[in-house]
Amino acid sequence: MSDPNSSFRNRLTALLRQIYPDHDADALAQGIVAAFWPDGAAMRRRGRVPGNRQWSERDAMVITYGNSIVDGAHKPLDLLRHFLHRHLAGVVNGVHILPFFPYTSDDGFAVSDYRAVNPVLGDWADIRRIGSEFLLMSDLVLNHVSSQSNWFNDYLQGHEPYDKFFFEATPEDDLSDVVRPRTHPLLREVETARGVRHVWCTFSHDQVDLDFRNPEVLMEFLRVTRLHVDNGVRILRLDAVAFLWKEIGTRSIHMPQTHAIVRLMRLLADFAAEPLILLTETNVPNAENLSYFGNRNEAHAVYNFSLPPLVLHAMLSGSARGLIRWQGGMPPAQLGCAYLNFTASHDGIGMRPAEGILSPADTARVIGAVRDFGGRVSMRALPGGGEAPYELNITWFEAMKGTFDGPAPDTWIERFLTSQTLVMALEGIPAFYIHSLLATPNDEDGVEKTGHNRAINRHRWEYDRLQMLLADPETPQHQVLEEMKRRIEIRRRQRAFHPNATQFTLQLDDRIFGLWRQSLDRDQSIFALHNVSDSAVEIEPWQINLIAGEVWQDLLSGEMIDPDGPPIHFAPYQCRWITNRG
Repeated sequence: MSDPNSSFRNRLTALLRQIYPDHDADALAQGIVAAFWPDGAAMRRRGRVPGNRQWSERDAMVITYGNSIVDGAHKPLDLLRHFLHRHLAGVVNGVHILPFFPYTSDDGFAVSDYRAVNPVLGDWADIRRIGSEFLLMSDLVLNHVSSQSNWFNDYLQGHEPYDKFFFEATPEDDLSDVVRPRTHPLLREVETARGVRHVWCTFSHDQVDLDFRNPEVLMEFLRVTRLHVDNGVRILRLDAVAFLWKEIGTRSIHMPQTHAIVRLMRLLADFAAEPLILLTETNVPNAENLSYFGNRNEAHAVYNFSLPPLVLHAMLSGSARGLIRWQGGMPPAQLGCAYLNFTASHDGIGMRPAEGILSPADTARVIGAVRDFGGRVSMRALPGGGEAPYELNITWFEAMKGTFDGPAPDTWIERFLTSQTLVMALEGIPAFYIHSLLATPNDEDGVEKTGHNRAINRHRWEYDRLQMLLADPETPQHQVLEEMKRRIEIRRRQRAFHPNATQFTLQLDDRIFGLWRQSLDRDQSIFALHNVSDSAVEIEPWQINLIAGEVWQDLLSGEMIDPDGPPIHFAPYQCRWITNRG
């Protein structure tokens, strides 16, 4: 191998022996290096030491499709860039552009060509331009590929190396324990040059699962990763990574080889000349999700998947009890790791991460309210038969339309803002779906046209109309975006909101979700208090241990708070960030 770093070589070959025990680890290591560092690409001589300097309180991300904004005349990526600069400059510094490749279904997640930008959106120059101005995240859709891709077509025709790229099983195999995120049959029958075969399809029959037991599959994705990095990507989102490795007769989720592959990718990221962050997307129960931090040697960041359903329940019920109990038991992220906090994304509100946290009765009430507000429920198949709710499909703004008691339009925007503000206060990096920032209503036409529940939360705004709405102070779009920008800007100036700053969950009135945050240098404290109810609440200053003799101020209202003064009043859905260092 050309790499002189023996520590790197030893760690890489050890991982390869674990993943591929029947292959020559040294030869595979040479192939891995050639795939990720082709043509003498720069490589660090020493890996990065885990630390908390790769992010700060100034980091915030927006999640968007490349064509969430259209006008029929300009490239959508140009419109997105214009929107980011005009409306979010100095507010968010990162952007996750959801799959921007040619695709056949699932709004980009059935990729047909990993090396091209969808010409409907723009080209690689547009991606590089955005990547030079914002911290850019892209999707590595590595579990499956479009059934209409060249890869799968070559598989059907028996062409090397793709004839061994896809996972096959038979209807006679025992697949009863496989964890399923969908209800369709797992196997799809196809006619190949070698006869009838059955390919594994975790998410849809248009999304055919790859077979990572073949190391050539891994190397191919490392070449794709290098292409992303060379075009300005600095955060890699490992889509559906939990399902990567399959074995007949097992659950085929979170397999040891999957974790080893994530560790291998982390090793490459740590030795990359470019600063590169791995984010795992594992929409699963909380303990399973957190396992992808590994021992500070897997993902740099994980989605905080339990947060959305628990915030939803708190805002609908007017009680933060479940949210408080869960957050009180959440471990701080390990050194060099961080949570990505969000409420809404391009997918629905996942319900699996709430398993074991919300009771069946609470879950049923949440589902009922979402349906009342125009939402849908998508199901998953259970091992051994039956179905269970997998996700709720609704825009987050519409989900905040009311409470368990029904619609409450007079407090709609305040309730929505509270749900977002408490996310900003949590340990981790906040990420906001563009349709939350824009108070986008449910896209019923999208559901009707596509027949897919998820289309309800994947609206495409016509840019002229959006600009008109954002310019009108009377619209929800203007009110939500302007107040969200104000609060994010306040957050970005507070060292106590560093993603790894100390956090302690406060035990107060059940209607108040409270956190104590302290900066890494211990110079600033913030008591972040959020009333999730439609009633007024009062908290005594001594209940949150405000230190006498210091000057305390609510960052959100500007109000001064006297540690020896009267009770602190909270109007319905009011949030206060009380600090000693404004």
